Amino acid sequence: MVNARASLAKFFAISLVTALVGVSAVNSADADTPEGRQVEVLELEVQNDQYAYTDLDPKGPSLGDTYVYSGTAIRDGRSVGRGGGSCQVIHINGEELTTQCLITMEIKRGSLTMQSLWVSGTSSLDMAITGGTGDFSNARGIVHYWDIATPKERVRAEIMR
Repeated sequence: MVNARASLAKFFAISLVTALVGVSAVNSADADTPEGRQVEVLELEVQNDQYAYTDLDPKGPSLGDTYVYSGTAIRDGRSVGRGGGSCQVIHINGEELTTQCLITMEIKRGSLTMQSLWVSGTSSLDMAITGGTGDFSNARGIVHYWDIATPKERVRAEIMR
């Protein structure tokens, strides 16, 4: 269970990083979708700054345990946004923990919200973009994560508007 908790903690810190990385990029590429919507592709780096874990009874991983985190989006060495989120344990199967994660990030152009389930130990993840504000008020799309909890963590946000 200790390994699952450490893996989960790393994921949550990194998921914020990757979410912020995905939506805070200065450069983007547009493409037409079959529905005629525009897709904006965004990528960045993120620096985590705060993290907390609430361990409900019983001690150790259990339903309802919550991870809360925040971070700063970085582009070309400067801060371009902030965000944070939380993940709650919703299912336990031995060492395998499934969490429901919600992230909100804000940059100058507006905010994006994202949601997903994640199973501890998996190295990739797709998060749904569920909405936003400002330039992202009608946003939908996917944020792709690869190499979770490694120095090679990568993210790509494909935002449809």
